[in-house]
Amino acid sequence: MKNNYILAISGNDIFSGGGLHADSATYTVNRLHGFVAVTCLTAMTKQGFEVLPVDTTVFAQQLDSLKNVPFSAVKLGLLPNVELADLALDFVKAHVDIPVVLDPVLVCKENHDVEVSALRDELLKFFPYASIITPNLPEAELLVQKELRTVEDVKEAARTLYSLGAKTVVIKGGNRLDSQKAVDVFYNGEQFQILESPVLDNNNTGAGCTFASSIASQLLLGKSTFEAVQISKEFVYQAIQYSDQYGVVQYEKESDV
Repeated sequence: MKNNYILAISGNDIFSGGGLHADSATYTVNRLHGFVAVTCLTAMTKQGFEVLPVDTTVFAQQLDSLKNVPFSAVKLGLLPNVELADLALDFVKAHVDIPVVLDPVLVCKENHDVEVSALRDELLKFFPYASIITPNLPEAELLVQKELRTVEDVKEAARTLYSLGAKTVVIKGGNRLDSQKAVDVFYNGEQFQILESPVLDNNNTGAGCTFASSIASQLLLGKSTFEAVQISKEFVYQAIQYSDQYGVVQYEKESDV
């Protein structure tokens, strides 16, 4: 029987705007009980924003601890290396009967081309098991190994990703395709849908994480894939519009009665 248990396999964002914090907050908003398997820690250092993978044995123990939880959906976020991704893939293969949302985050650092290429190949293995994949434009470019400049380019990339095994694709173009609009391209193998919203000045929320975890939540709640994407795009828009510099949603203070 379907329950409200939903899992995020994702990293810890030290500023709490994205990663597991965004996932957990999104699950709570949707009145779901969220679990988390942590893939990495992050920190600001003299070298910049650093991603620190969780020890492989520790990550395996986390997943083993959760193997008997009857999840109704899974969202995958940052998988920082091939070893952790391989463990996550084994876990997903054991949950093929529930919605799985893959946000194919690729950690790209200068002079790490070999590492990125290996992780790209590993992420492609998830495609047949995912209900939907949600790459942003740079991630889509890495996955299809081609520069994407126009909506038509993005459509062709979506076709390619679908041909590689993805059941449904939504490529988040952001404002890179249109400076005045956030443009996303949805493709399910049969038809394209273009989703647009105005560009907001403040973008401090972990929008990609929130978007993917919202889609997973909506799929658990029984929405169709396209409905889940529509609802989640609006949800992210509202979250960005009302968030502060750390991605915390600010509500207007109610007047005293």
